[in-house]
Amino acid sequence: MVLFFNDVSGTEVLVILIFILMFFGSKSIPGIARTFGRTIRQIKDASNELQDEIRKSGVDIKKDLNLTRIVEETAQDISQPLDQVANELDDTVLYEPKKNVPEDTEVNIVENILPKKDESVEEQVEVNNAKEDKKDPQSPSE
Repeated sequence: MVLFFNDVSGTEVLVILIFILMFFGSKSIPGIARTFGRTIRQIKDASNELQDEIRKSGVDIKKDLNLTRIVEETAQDISQPLDQVANELDDTVLYEPKKNVPEDTEVNIVENILPKKDESVEEQVEVNNAKEDKKDPQSPSE
């Protein structure tokens, strides 16, 4: 309605009012104004009802879709594997080997490193020197 009056100047409105007064007469102008007012009011009410229906249908559609739940479920589906990978990385970075090693394992490691009980260290050194002499026959003899 306001857009209509943006293009109409004051003198044009005056000319329109004079034309209505001459065409309809002074007695019928109040009835025409009431009818025009009712019509405008009905148009506004219909427009408001239409806007309300559109809003209600939008809310109903939003409830039917429940977009927030779908978004939350998708976010959880994405974050669970990422959280698992992050936890595994943290566990790897902060890894501490177990300090409680069974005694059997320690004994096996020590037995493999140390010489056997019936052989002395000196005998093993002599055996190792003899093996080296056999490998390198050109070495100068002592």
